[in-house]
Amino acid sequence: MTKDPRSPQAFVLDDDDHIAKKESGTRHKPKADITFAEELPNTELVLVPETGPRHASQRFHWGSLLAGSLAVLFALWAILSIVQLVQSFFAQSPYLGWLAFAVAAVAALSAIAIMLREIIGLFRLEKIEALQETATRAINLDENRFARQTVDGLQSLYAGRGDLALGLKQLAGHANDIIDPRDRVHLAERLLLAPLDAEAHKIIARRARRVTLLTTVTPAAALDMLFVGAQNIAMLRDIATLYGGKPSAFATLKLMRMVVTHLAVAGGLALSDNFIHLFLGKGLLGKISARFGEGAVNGILTGRIGLAAVEVCRPVPKPASARESLPNLIREIISLPDAKLEDGDQPGLTKR
Repeated sequence: MTKDPRSPQAFVLDDDDHIAKKESGTRHKPKADITFAEELPNTELVLVPETGPRHASQRFHWGSLLAGSLAVLFALWAILSIVQLVQSFFAQSPYLGWLAFAVAAVAALSAIAIMLREIIGLFRLEKIEALQETATRAINLDENRFARQTVDGLQSLYAGRGDLALGLKQLAGHANDIIDPRDRVHLAERLLLAPLDAEAHKIIARRARRVTLLTTVTPAAALDMLFVGAQNIAMLRDIATLYGGKPSAFATLKLMRMVVTHLAVAGGLALSDNFIHLFLGKGLLGKISARFGEGAVNGILTGRIGLAAVEVCRPVPKPASARESLPNLIREIISLPDAKLEDGDQPGLTKR
């Protein structure tokens, strides 16, 4: 502290007229001509695949009540019949009774295991659908809470997978890093889903090529339908299993409904002759057999269904610009080694 404290002083504030005169006397600099560039639309936004209503309606349905009541009555009838059968065997001989009881116990255990598998399969599909919605919010809104939920959900979904052990370890190492929410989801996508995308591409190409070749040599149209249907169902199950689903019977039926709904919304089954000629080569279908043309169309449809299944089963949706295109897949499926494609393109078949 100083020895002589500062003495009190009075200050006179300028009135409004004085301030206005002072400002008028100052020289104003011209304002800079600032122009703002037009904001470009964000092409990295992702959308949840359209697969029908995500949540069950809360309305009361008499049809569901009727179906449930009939199922319960059928189950009670089956249990009563089995009990009476076992009792009749016990009346004839204790050995036959115990044998019938053991067989009935094995059948009951198998039924319970099947029911649990169906429930788990449906639950896994519901979990993937929930992850798609959470990941979409995390990417579009760039919110940390949704990003954390997405990463935790992916780690839970793929826990114990040997093929993703390295990716899970690397992702766990970045858990405490300061990363933007959107980038955190993209990091998990690159470490966990990029290898699965490559494997899904191989599955689709293999199934579609098999459909193309075998429907070409199949003599009957009915066999074509059976074979194409079996290959498409097997492809859906393989893709669902690859991305973490448990494709049991009811889960497979639900997945088929979701894929068909997505294709109907996206209009992905509309294939014209010009579209086919574009990727098979101009006039190529006219130079080869009609059977190969039919097989080529079946292969194209199988590839489109496979791409739709990837969009439905992938836990983190891709933006439209990053999705695999059907033309590139068609080049690999159908292009012939000796065929001359337009624009000097090379044939897409790979040597194995």
